[in-house]
Amino acid sequence: MARSVYVAGLGPGVGKGTVALGLVELLSRQVARIGVFRPLLAGPGDDPLLTLLTERYPAMAGYAGSYGVTAAEAGTLVADGKWEELIGRIVERYREVERRCASVVVIGSDFAPTSSDGDELPRELGFNARLATEFGSVVIPVISGEGRTDETLGAAARSAYHSLTDLGATVLAVIANRVPDGVSPPSAGLPVPTWSIPEVAAVAAPTVAEVAAALDATVVTGTDSALDRDVLDYVVGAAHVPTLLEHLTDGALLITPGDRADLLVAASAAHAAGNVTLAGLVLTLGEFPDPRAVAVIERLNTGLAMLVVRSDSYHTIAAADRIEARLSARTPRKVEAALGAFEESVDTAELARLLDVARSARVTPLMFENDLIDRARADRRHLVLPEGTEERILRATETLLRRGVADLTLLGDPAEITRRARELGVSIGDARLVDPATSEWRDGFAARYAELRRKRGVTLDLAYDVVRDVNYFGTMMVSEGLADGMVSGANHTTAATIRPAFEIIRTTPDVSVASSVFFMLLADRVLVYGDCAVNPDPDAEQLADIALSSARTAAAFGIEPRVAMLSYSTGSSGAGADVEKVAAATALVRERRPDLPVEGPIQYDAAVDPAVAATKLPQSAVAGKATVLIFPDLNTGNNTYKAVQRSANAVAVGPVMQGLRRPVNDLSRGATVKDIVNTVAITAIQAAVR
Repeated sequence: MARSVYVAGLGPGVGKGTVALGLVELLSRQVARIGVFRPLLAGPGDDPLLTLLTERYPAMAGYAGSYGVTAAEAGTLVADGKWEELIGRIVERYREVERRCASVVVIGSDFAPTSSDGDELPRELGFNARLATEFGSVVIPVISGEGRTDETLGAAARSAYHSLTDLGATVLAVIANRVPDGVSPPSAGLPVPTWSIPEVAAVAAPTVAEVAAALDATVVTGTDSALDRDVLDYVVGAAHVPTLLEHLTDGALLITPGDRADLLVAASAAHAAGNVTLAGLVLTLGEFPDPRAVAVIERLNTGLAMLVVRSDSYHTIAAADRIEARLSARTPRKVEAALGAFEESVDTAELARLLDVARSARVTPLMFENDLIDRARADRRHLVLPEGTEERILRATETLLRRGVADLTLLGDPAEITRRARELGVSIGDARLVDPATSEWRDGFAARYAELRRKRGVTLDLAYDVVRDVNYFGTMMVSEGLADGMVSGANHTTAATIRPAFEIIRTTPDVSVASSVFFMLLADRVLVYGDCAVNPDPDAEQLADIALSSARTAAAFGIEPRVAMLSYSTGSSGAGADVEKVAAATALVRERRPDLPVEGPIQYDAAVDPAVAATKLPQSAVAGKATVLIFPDLNTGNNTYKAVQRSANAVAVGPVMQGLRRPVNDLSRGATVKDIVNTVAITAIQAAVR
């Protein structure tokens, strides 16, 4: 079992961050206590990659405890001839992290001369190999694929492997990053796997915000979305308008003197018209644009950032060319693109096998969420999102497509969806866009809906109008097999989302009622709460159906179902109609599923607290360790999940619908992009299980 894996970059700018990020993401699905460690920081200030990893993942040591020494400290020790003391300090700091963690990802560093007399720190490769040996780490060398051919990439992989093994390191795999299109993975004939990650513009390109910071620019206009755009190219504006328009490219940052109002207006108009999608505008020489031109640009509603710099165009473009993109907590889209590239290119199942990290019995919220993404990717499904112009849906779509979670159809006017995505600077290129009003499927959907609802007096003309509604249209897509599932509700009520499912998809034959659960992600476990969103006051038979559906849902997501039928009374300690309902429902569950551990009536504390359970129900197989908690009515369930969510700082994922023939799930209207991504992954898994 490898408790520690060391990412060693062979040369500067090879993209170790992408590999380190992918490894931490992979391990976060396996272990509850994960650590990251950088032996050497360039300086005492913020390290973007280390900050990202310690904030995104629950790194046990935190930022301050996750590095060894700074470059200045190391340089002083080396200058004084205290090489072994330097190694000793770093190893001591590493051991403090390792003692607290089940697995640690170590990110090696690039070095440069630091002392005035010309002494240098030891070469990067030897230094990293020595530390990896001291740490007991296996090593993954990362080589650059930039400018390589099939032959030279294979040679570089062989050189990396043999150089490290000759230094006594244990190499787990070799990864080539930023490999050009058309270059094959390095077939190096090595005894370890070799993988290639392609050059991804969204990872390699700096954002407008990064350019602004590097150029010390003043931001004249620009929202956070505008500053988050990727800069794929630079175009210097100095010629006349027709010539400029010929040279504008998608993702280009226009650099032009601030007094060239003609070029600014022309470029903004081209962007607004959809002829080109620009990254932003940079005005040189410290010149602010004419207010009359700014007024025109604002009326065009481009959503572009406008920056002003003091330097001239020549020096601005020279400085911009030296800017390197960096993964950081401030570039979430870049992070998702990097993860998508890693997961698409590296055999993560094989890598996990090689690492052989024992999976933790404790399930943390992060482990559960990352496992959702992994399972959805493993059996990719096609889902429909009816709210195609909603900003959160578009941002989630970009993440889902980059991570390979699902294939997606967005509903709405394609021109409007495209325009909105362009305004936000998000990429939805692989999504299918469908307008219910003009779709070729509309006639067939209307005929089918009229047939289903004929007894309710629905005519064909009425059905034709009904299926234009995006939720009805999306539900018909699921019913007719054109999509595997649907997620809606960011802009619609729960009723508007699930009513079409009740009318069209309907419930499975073995249950009398559709219901819902929330996955409650507590600090050390995941519980399933049902029903907290749909059924106000289920009778005993319906309550039994909810329990059985919830147990199946739990099992489908890797949670061993132990069902607690909740009441204000435990066992036979109380009486009354409410207790009798729960007792009757428990009996029905036992009758229909004799193999399923179920207890009821039982109070919440007896269900989840072993100490209380030992007093109240000492012989129970469920008490004290319940994983599925069934509430007697909606009032109790909804209030309890919200109380636990807010008071225990738990993450509530849901509501997740169950009991339908095909999966349709509802979003909270306050859903975040992360909530949408999780719900889509859950829906995809439900579709795969079905």
